[in-house]
Amino acid sequence: MKGQSRSAGNMDGGWLIIPVAMFGRYYGGWAAPNIYFLGFAGVIKFGNIRIGGLSGIYNARHYKLGHFERPPYSESDIRSIYHVREYDVYKLLQIEEPIDIFLSHDWPIGITDCGNWRELVRKKPFFEKEIQERALGSKPAAELLEKLKPLYWFSAHLHCKFAALVQHGDGGPITKFLALDKCLPGRKFLQVIEIQSDPGPFEIEYDEEWLTITRIFNSAFPATSKPADLGCVTQPSCLCSHWLLLFVVLLILIFTTISCRKRSVQVDKDDSRRWVRSRLEASGAKPFAFARTAPCYDPSQSNANSHAPGNHLLFMDDLFTILTS
Repeated sequence: MKGQSRSAGNMDGGWLIIPVAMFGRYYGGWAAPNIYFLGFAGVIKFGNIRIGGLSGIYNARHYKLGHFERPPYSESDIRSIYHVREYDVYKLLQIEEPIDIFLSHDWPIGITDCGNWRELVRKKPFFEKEIQERALGSKPAAELLEKLKPLYWFSAHLHCKFAALVQHGDGGPITKFLALDKCLPGRKFLQVIEIQSDPGPFEIEYDEEWLTITRIFNSAFPATSKPADLGCVTQPSCLCSHWLLLFVVLLILIFTTISCRKRSVQVDKDDSRRWVRSRLEASGAKPFAFARTAPCYDPSQSNANSHAPGNHLLFMDDLFTILTS
């Protein structure tokens, strides 16, 4: 941001983030001084810039499942906990207000169509088959790109630099996509981008719309391997139909159902937003200052009991208190 002298960095979780530490920050929170984790999915404000993110990588086998992994983690849990879940993507798809920057570990599938894919294949020839089969990247990320249309989208994962311009429809907005390489000597891992913004202060703050969405869907959080029951969040009690009704009556019910559902969701969203706003006014919109919640790694200490349940307290960010109080 222009005029900025000191900033806090934001991060999404890839597949190398320590599961124990990051699940304790499911909603997001400080990972270290001046480094803020966006959570498994999240949106924050930095000045007037809205930054959203989706952590993890896409795996079709685990996408529909809930967040069932619990310590002590099995070998299977360690491999699945960083996989993207439909529940988190669905919440992000409810965003209606503009997003300036979006972060993801995976590339959105099809993004190579919007850049110099031939040059990419020249450097990474093993990508060609996946590109031709439209298998390179994440389907959920592509859905989010199409829905949110952020000004910028930054990704990682594939360990190479790649830029693309995504035109959303004829005359529609453009998303500037950029992925960078590994942070190694001689690699293209750094690029400075200037983003226009209002004058500061440039501080991380909670995003009101995102907290509203999170609160609405909090009751449907899938804490087991069963998929989230997202229908129970949006369906009011007035929804009903009967398979014996005439075709014309069915059409009437369909349109009534859609209208009723939209009204119900909007009312719920408006009420929840007022509730969130009142809590932010009372407690402040800025996250609490960073505080260490676990001892630093000491190589001289034995880690024989590192997988014992008692050693894995999950420290929820103050955001959890705001959402559940």
